[in-house]
Amino acid sequence: QVQLVESGGGLVQAGGSLRLSCAASGRTFSSYAMAWFRQAPGKEREFVARISWSGGRTDYADSVKGRFTISRDDGKNTVYLQMNNLKPEDTGVFYCAADLNLGRLATEADYWGQGTQVTVSS
Repeated sequence: QVQLVESGGGLVQAGGSLRLSCAASGRTFSSYAMAWFRQAPGKEREFVARISWSGGRTDYADSVKGRFTISRDDGKNTVYLQMNNLKPEDTGVFYCAADLNLGRLATEADYWGQGTQVTVSS
C-alpha cells in the first residue's frame, strides 16, 4: 500500500514557477515509478510527466516539454515537479501517481494522491 500527499500548489502569474512535491508513505517507494497528471476544469485527467523507479528515465507530455522537470529523492520518499514558464492553460488540479509498471503511468496507476490546485493567471 502506498499513500501519496501532494503539496506546493497555489496561484501564480503567467511566466512564473512552482515546485510541486509528493510525499509517499511506505518502505518500498524506491520500487515504484511515479508520475504527475493534471485535470483542467471541465476536462479529463491527462498525463504530464513520469519517472522510472531508478530515476534513469523520464517522459513528458508535449505541452510541458522544456518547461517542467520531474525528479525524485528516494531518501525522502518524495517526487517533485518543477514547473517553469507557467501558462494559463496549465491551470488545474495536479495529481501524483505511483505504479510498479512505468508503462501504465501514461494513462493509469495503482495509487493516487488527492491532488493540489495550480492556478495560473494571465
